[in-house]
Amino acid sequence: MDTTQSTDQERSADRRRRELLEAADRVVLRDGPGASMNAIAAEAGITKPILYRHFGDKGGLYAALAQRHTDALLDSLRAALDAPAERRERVEATLDTYLAAIEARPQVYRFLMHPAEGGQPGGDQGFDVGKHSAPLLRRMGEELGKVIEDRLDLGPNSRLLSRIWGHGIVGMMHAAGDWWLGERPCSRAELVRSMADLLWGRLAAAGDKVGGPGF
Repeated sequence: MDTTQSTDQERSADRRRRELLEAADRVVLRDGPGASMNAIAAEAGITKPILYRHFGDKGGLYAALAQRHTDALLDSLRAALDAPAERRERVEATLDTYLAAIEARPQVYRFLMHPAEGGQPGGDQGFDVGKHSAPLLRRMGEELGKVIEDRLDLGPNSRLLSRIWGHGIVGMMHAAGDWWLGERPCSRAELVRSMADLLWGRLAAAGDKVGGPGF
């Protein structure tokens, strides 16, 4: 009985946490980096202390939102890499998947990567989460590096080179995507082709790892 009750309580807590994250998402979609704990609590129909009880503080809520969106993005990137297509097509599809994600939800992107733009004067301040954006990008770099290591044979230093490539590609996507989202100097397709051209020489030359899923 105690075990069943404990499991039910855990499920209820998980469900409530998901509901609160969905409420936070709605506020972020509306307010971007200016999203506040007050606004999120109001959207969820609770008091701010209850929100703190679930996430600890603004940093805890930001970390939960960042994991939620990063997990979804990484799943989409893996699907693009696993698509039944030629390598060049999959490289372009992966780059396009990232750009499409930040284009579709620019307020979420700005919340995660440009928190300093937010803040509510005279009251509840925006999320001071700039220190968290680097770990977010670092996680993506490590994940992509692992994908590359599993799929490509880069020689005796394959693991190190895979990590270098992973972090380098993520850094390029982030910097180019941030610039593009702000200025829109070209179409998304043109940016994708240009970035793929930059990467393609070495990617085209690398062989698939024996026993791996291929790249």
